[in-house]
Amino acid sequence: MTANRWHSSKPYDLRERLFEFACLIVRVVQYLHTQGPIASALSYQLLKAGTSAGANYEEADDGSSNKDTLAKQRISLREVKETRFRLRVLRRCDLLGLEHEPVIQEAAELTRILATIVKKGGG
Repeated sequence: MTANRWHSSKPYDLRERLFEFACLIVRVVQYLHTQGPIASALSYQLLKAGTSAGANYEEADDGSSNKDTLAKQRISLREVKETRFRLRVLRRCDLLGLEHEPVIQEAAELTRILATIVKKGGG
């Protein structure tokens, strides 16, 4: 799925949206591996954070308490914020192109959504 196609067909279910975002991050990382050693090195951090956000949100379902669920949702928020930061660095350093801007925007949207959930104490 290209970044442009992704932008027009976002799922409304947050779990599915985080899953699709993780898959998108995998494709960005594959691209980064074609862009030289620095991009390749940075891509591993992006891969970890970008796929961890959804995994932690999924784990929140199995929290042993409301406090545990909220803690896992907070981890998911931190991971998506880290992903957004790394994407922005890669973009500013011209290791990602203008065509990757929708991925950065999606990270920003997911950050806002997760921040709202965490602020409300879970969801």
